[in-house]
Amino acid sequence: MSFDARLAGGMGVFAAVVDTGSFVRAAEVLDMTPPGVSRAIARLESRLGARLFDRTTRSVKLTDEGRRFHEHITPLLAGMEQAASLVSGAAVAVRGRLRVNADPFFSQLILAPHLGDFVTGYPELELEIITRDQMGDLVADGFDVAVRFGQPQSSTLVARKLLDTKILTVASPAYLKKHGTPKTPADLAKPEHICIQYRDPETGKPFPWEFHKGKSVTRVAMPGRLIINDVRTMHGICRSGHGVAQVMALGVEDYLKDGSMVQILKEWPDERFPLYALYPSRHLPPAKVGAFLDFVTSLSRAA
Repeated sequence: MSFDARLAGGMGVFAAVVDTGSFVRAAEVLDMTPPGVSRAIARLESRLGARLFDRTTRSVKLTDEGRRFHEHITPLLAGMEQAASLVSGAAVAVRGRLRVNADPFFSQLILAPHLGDFVTGYPELELEIITRDQMGDLVADGFDVAVRFGQPQSSTLVARKLLDTKILTVASPAYLKKHGTPKTPADLAKPEHICIQYRDPETGKPFPWEFHKGKSVTRVAMPGRLIINDVRTMHGICRSGHGVAQVMALGVEDYLKDGSMVQILKEWPDERFPLYALYPSRHLPPAKVGAFLDFVTSLSRAA
């Protein structure tokens, strides 16, 4: 199969349908009519000899062949966009559409209060923030940047560390009055204590309980029948006196100050949890990506 302008155009229409989730919205973005988008997709499917979308009156979903095609063409389209940006000036002008995959807690706590200022500062930029428990495939899902907690897995993505936050072991005063204050990590494994588990979004399993003192790491198998996947929910349960939790210091400062949370086991103070910005490896990232990276870096330093 030879590569020509019609194939490239069809790929662009296909990517727009994937990004927007519908033929109608893709038509609006591309300044085409919906029938024109449908014809372009039909021609592309005919050229490829494969159906790319399952279409109903209410939804448009990628087929398995469509997902594989999208995964392979996304880097190509990104390269074409970069080449066009270099010519048009977008490499130095912050404009166009920027899609960000954000950790829900970071988005709520750090991003939300300042996003208005960022968007106001770049009137030619269209910003889309998608919060997800899991990062998924950044490139295949059409994201420009991700902001995620945890050590990044090995990949071709560029990773920029934004911050390290302490991990604290905490409980409410009511809980400690009822169950007693543990003196060592091993005390938490005793029957009288209740430990709130937090699910790792990447593995689907609860995070292991670790206690760091310098280079020494103590791991304890904690009992617990309650598993949470939302940080604010875990804060609320802990403050209500249900159990002991391990939390990021980021976001609990007010609770520690007002006394609704009490840090325990302070002799193990050295566990950290990182926050990273990740983006596809490119020789010259678009200015919109650079501007957002600078923005989240400045917010993280102030956090």
